[in-house]
Amino acid sequence: MDIIIALFLLIFFAPVFIVLSIAIKVFDGGPIFADMPPRLGKNKKKFYLLKFRSMTLNAHEAMLNNPIFKDLKKKWIANQHKLPINEDVRITPIGRIIRRTDLDELAQVFNVLKGEMSVVGPRAIFEHEMNEYIKEYPDLREAFKHYFDVKPGITGIWQVSGRNSIPIPERIKMEAEYAKRRNILEDILILLKTPLVVITRKGANE
Repeated sequence: MDIIIALFLLIFFAPVFIVLSIAIKVFDGGPIFADMPPRLGKNKKKFYLLKFRSMTLNAHEAMLNNPIFKDLKKKWIANQHKLPINEDVRITPIGRIIRRTDLDELAQVFNVLKGEMSVVGPRAIFEHEMNEYIKEYPDLREAFKHYFDVKPGITGIWQVSGRNSIPIPERIKMEAEYAKRRNILEDILILLKTPLVVITRKGANE
């Protein structure tokens, strides 16, 4: 199912991929895909998640280590490592359009075709995210034992249940429970809900 859906998305959105790639190059001049550290996949295996670049170069590294982002970093961490689009100064002009339409996520079809991700699964997170969550919420250590039993997904139960309106502990436990009971019918239901969530932007940072 992953391969069939990923191939369909690749073919259907091929014109969008081409336009996005040209727009990023023309308006920004940098690489097409975001330069991010590896994330944790199934069994905590590290992989590079692909996203069409919506931020300035080295944006992730800058947020973590550049002192000019010290105050903004606190809000970023408290808000599940996300910021409202109009507050994140790292986002490029073309990136604002990409973010508001979730088009940056489409590049992950290549991760699915490479076998690193599924179409449906838990959100792929960074190792430092996991460590921060466990430090702040020690009881999540148990949830993370199951979180990585399956491949991360382009979409998932978190995305169709409220996204950023869901507190971090609840989100991690929700996705860990999904990993424990994973079944094809639930995946299909999540897939059916995803387009409406993308269109309505329910729970997204704006």
